[in-house]
Amino acid sequence: MSALFQASPRRTMNMGTRADDASPPVLDRSIGDFIREARNLTAQQVEQILIYQRQHGIRFGEAAVAMNLASRDDVLWALSQQFHYPYPSNAGAHLNEELVAAIDPFSELAEAFRELRSQLLMGVLGADEPRRALTIVSPDVGDGKTFFAANMAITFSQLGGRTLLVDADMRTPRQHALFGVANNAGLSGILSGRSQGDVIHRVETLPSLYILPVGTVPPNPLELVQRPALGLLMRELLTKFDHIVVDTPAAVHGADARVLAAKCGAALIVGRRGTTRMKSVQALVSALMKSPAKLAGVMVNEY
Repeated sequence: MSALFQASPRRTMNMGTRADDASPPVLDRSIGDFIREARNLTAQQVEQILIYQRQHGIRFGEAAVAMNLASRDDVLWALSQQFHYPYPSNAGAHLNEELVAAIDPFSELAEAFRELRSQLLMGVLGADEPRRALTIVSPDVGDGKTFFAANMAITFSQLGGRTLLVDADMRTPRQHALFGVANNAGLSGILSGRSQGDVIHRVETLPSLYILPVGTVPPNPLELVQRPALGLLMRELLTKFDHIVVDTPAAVHGADARVLAAKCGAALIVGRRGTTRMKSVQALVSALMKSPAKLAGVMVNEY
């Protein structure tokens, strides 16, 4: 399958080999250095901040915010640079508002995704478990499956390991729109034997995150995911990435999600509070329990 992946500059990656990203060196730089560069502060402004800092016995970042020479987001971004935590500058101005784990990574909602990530890494995605990709499945359209998949992928990427978000919803794909990546080629072309390259895109504001979009929406999505090519593709991708999250069509559309879960290895069910019927969730749980997929659990979405 490697021949299907040919990198173009910057936003795509070559899948022919695995290039494990070495941990970046710890930079011996102060918060002030990062804030000064981010806000293009003059030497005089920096000195004013230092004087205010000494007078009030506070940190440089707090002093800069108090003097309206920096924002809270500037300080959080500077901290993220020191600790190598992926946090887009300017509060992720170019990211979709649904990508809360990137836009506001220190919020209560982002913390909930981190808690879920921890549970998964101690469970079906644990180091002692077989290598698996995590599919996000839901009974119906509008349950929040795409939102969950996107934010789970972001949360995994914040660990520093390379993370791939696969949009396998070949009925109503949205991941390319959320992340603003090209969708002229993708999973559908790979499975049909048509795509030759430029299919996996790197998210520039989140350097450990990559996206494989759907590409052209096919007329026969179920037949495509049932082909042996999908299993071969997932096995190869699992050797190239540390974490893989897969968005799937809602179960109401047919068996796509169940087939994808079986070939990816693990599934997390998402339902919406006040909307999803328990009978639908129970039916989906029953179907997945009869498949090779490992069921990670059921989540209720209130977002």
